[in-house]
Amino acid sequence: MIDALFGSKTRVKLLHLFLNNPGKAFYVREITRLIDEQINSVRRELANMLEVGIITSDSADNKLYYEVNQRYEHYVPFRAIFADQKVTSVAAQSNKADVAEWQKAIKKLPGIRVAIAAGVLVKGSASAIDLVIVGDVSDKKISSLISSIESLEGRELSYSTLSYDEFYYRLSVRDKFINAVLTNKHLVMVDTDNILKLQ
Repeated sequence: MIDALFGSKTRVKLLHLFLNNPGKAFYVREITRLIDEQINSVRRELANMLEVGIITSDSADNKLYYEVNQRYEHYVPFRAIFADQKVTSVAAQSNKADVAEWQKAIKKLPGIRVAIAAGVLVKGSASAIDLVIVGDVSDKKISSLISSIESLEGRELSYSTLSYDEFYYRLSVRDKFINAVLTNKHLVMVDTDNILKLQ
């Protein structure tokens, strides 16, 4: 039934493979073995999926590797259909309690002075970065928090941590990285000194 909906048995097998292995790259011959399909149909479907943007490709060791694009706009709904484990999305779920929980956790981080969510954490944001954390916060606490948000979101997050002085300097010189976050749709969760309101 799902084969008919998606037009190809090979495509369904590929979606299942990629969406169950986010962050893992495969080369063509490996894929054909894993999904037990002909190499020509695999190549054709990979080309289609690349064109749509659901997968990305990169070459290493004279081989072309493919992996799921976790920033693809329909990644979360596709993962809900094809992944073996259940996935809930921060952006997609109607229950706002989980969103409020990770936002509260960010606000409670000791030493945090600025926290900005963007990218996949903010609906409608095209930012390449999902979270900017500024202050004197322990790496262990940040790692633990990022892991919990990633498991809730069902994908890897792209985040950056900066000291307050570095952030202040970058903000004052209109640094390209900071500008890209702030000119895209974003959510300021923490701004202890109202530094962003002064801009």
